[in-house]
Amino acid sequence: MNIAFRLSDEEGLPLLDLKDLQSLLVWIGQNAKALSLRYGNVSSASIGAIQRRLLVLENQGGTNLFGEPALELSDLMRTDADGRGVINMLAVDKLMNSPGLYATFLLWLLSELFEELPEVGDPDKPKLVFFVDEAHLLFDDAPKALVNKVEQVARLIRSKGVGVYFITQNPADVPDDILGQLGNRFQHALRAFTAKDRKELRLASETYRENPRFDTEEAIREVGVGEAVTSMLQKKGIPGIFERTLIRPPSPQLGPITKAERADILAASDMSGKYDVTLDRQSAYEILSKRAEAAAIEAAKAEEKAEEETQPALREFSAGRRFEGTRVTRSTSRQTRTRKNDGLGAAVASVIMKELKGTTGRRLVRGILGGLFKGR
Repeated sequence: MNIAFRLSDEEGLPLLDLKDLQSLLVWIGQNAKALSLRYGNVSSASIGAIQRRLLVLENQGGTNLFGEPALELSDLMRTDADGRGVINMLAVDKLMNSPGLYATFLLWLLSELFEELPEVGDPDKPKLVFFVDEAHLLFDDAPKALVNKVEQVARLIRSKGVGVYFITQNPADVPDDILGQLGNRFQHALRAFTAKDRKELRLASETYRENPRFDTEEAIREVGVGEAVTSMLQKKGIPGIFERTLIRPPSPQLGPITKAERADILAASDMSGKYDVTLDRQSAYEILSKRAEAAAIEAAKAEEKAEEETQPALREFSAGRRFEGTRVTRSTSRQTRTRKNDGLGAAVASVIMKELKGTTGRRLVRGILGGLFKGR
């Protein structure tokens, strides 16, 4: 992948969508021998493995996710006329059935936030608070490199003025390295029905700063509906002791809205139409396709030229003078006699071989051979 991105910059091959990356990898495989001299070994097996992973994303709908227009981060940090922040909800209900694609999208979004936003230190109010629902999809069967990247973002993104909250059914769904970076915690009730549940409950309780007025494990098990065990960061990043806190119920509608309601909201939004039309600018796929077409045309011209060069010799050969005299007929009687003689000779030889295979024939042969050896 490093070679692909390097070639994309050096060859002027923009990677704007999924088919751009796929076509660039095909081109790298076709020119692997030449590229290996400069960039190191280009293995067809590695290219095949990457293509298979891209195929999984494509089958899950990655073609529609990657491309233009890309999501602008500033659209997630808009404010209204009174200067209050706007709640943005990215509808990823279809992505929930494609965990690999969902994890890829979340990682891209976190990486973009980390790379594009400037350092702001510790502001009084964050620029953006990002809630990742069903966070276990981000970590299920995730490779080590992905977990390390998410850990890096979770560790450092606070200095960008961004807060990240992972929402999941069980704290055990989040790796320990990332869980240790989460300062503000809201833990709803955990029920312990099995030995494994009790173990996970005990581990969850041990991550909180103890409150002498409560037993942490018991509090997590007993909090009811609309109540949670909370722990918030204090000044200088010191975690506060846990408290049993009443949670204000949400005011908006619970559950998905209808298609008609969604269409009305989108039509009334000031962002209506911004992401509706897909753009397909000239990028790596189109450039490499034109190169392949040009190479095919050049090959066809070279073949035509070679054919034209051979035409004079073919015409000269075709125009050569041929013998037009009277055909001489020959008798086949000699051949017939030869065939007859051949047939008689074969019959005599067969009789002789048959006799030699008999007892008298074997004695005769031994006598001849014995005489020969005696003579020597």
